[in-house]
Amino acid sequence: MSCYVHVPFCAARCGYCDFNTYTPAQLPGMSTGDYARAARREIDLAARALAGDGRALTSVFLGGGTPTMATDDELAGLLEHLHRSFALVPGAEITIEANPETLDERRLANLRAAGFNRLSLGMQSGDERVLATLERRHRPGRAVQAARWAHRAGFDNVSLDLIYGAPGETLDQWRVSLETALGAEPEHVSAYGLIVEPGTAMARRIARGELPEPDEDLEADEYLLAEELLGSAGLSNYEISNWARPGREAVHNLAYWRGGDWWGIGPGAHSHLGSARWWNVKHPRRYATMLAAGASPRAGHEILDARTRHEETVMLRLRLREGLDVAELSGPERSPLPGLVERGLVTTAGGEVRLTPAGRLLGDAVTLEILG
Repeated sequence: MSCYVHVPFCAARCGYCDFNTYTPAQLPGMSTGDYARAARREIDLAARALAGDGRALTSVFLGGGTPTMATDDELAGLLEHLHRSFALVPGAEITIEANPETLDERRLANLRAAGFNRLSLGMQSGDERVLATLERRHRPGRAVQAARWAHRAGFDNVSLDLIYGAPGETLDQWRVSLETALGAEPEHVSAYGLIVEPGTAMARRIARGELPEPDEDLEADEYLLAEELLGSAGLSNYEISNWARPGREAVHNLAYWRGGDWWGIGPGAHSHLGSARWWNVKHPRRYATMLAAGASPRAGHEILDARTRHEETVMLRLRLREGLDVAELSGPERSPLPGLVERGLVTTAGGEVRLTPAGRLLGDAVTLEILG
């Protein structure tokens, strides 16, 4: 079982972001300390609900938002509260997400001493113009510097997050981003194609003609370049958007992709246990108020039927290098496989359906074709 803790604070909102995050100006009078107290109450609620369950946590992930907007003591306190409330397996992966501008050598040493053993850095790009388009606040080299500090502080598992397909980005700029990231010698790299979400500042800028529409053909070339350069540097693709050195695949994210169980702490966080899925209220104030009153912050829930669980298994397992057992597919679902193999989109060697690099570019379409 895994635990995700959502920290909803950001210093500023990036133009492409549609996550459940808030700047201090949007939450006047609510501090990160107030939020941490509310999160500890939900941890207590989860511990009571799972009492006698007997399962230990294999991973913890503090994400956001920018968890490092909270103080070192607040973050250490949250992790300590989880330790007191749940058993953790020996060597459990404990990740903290951070923006590079919130870190220095002292902070990283404090976070490592608190028990965090994996760092996920929001680098996004190594090109100053692309960072400006994304409305990121850090300098191009800051993420690399932070990764090196993290290694010196004792983190032996550092991940860099990159975004490709930014409006106006060239293939050469993307190459620079990849090469810059590899210069930090990360154990893990995530590379996500930009999705322009409706309602974001970036969507409005594109609609006004201030930014060009993303180029899908260029994005495909950028993805294949990532596969080439990251693979040559010893990072192997194990999920469509993720590459890692051997043994450094993200335990926490693999739990999601393999259909595992997790409890999500925080406003807007989602949880999954067995066939049940639920999600919390989104606004931090309402979240904190409900917990202070002794109520669950749950906003809604659903029970997944067998068909939905099967479809999600197919969709998620196809994203993974390990693929999907052909035996899990029905007869009609297997019928498209020969054509997909012929088109070079999947392989079925060893009885596992696996996406090829070309197939990863069309992963959603392949899934839909199989599911009919």
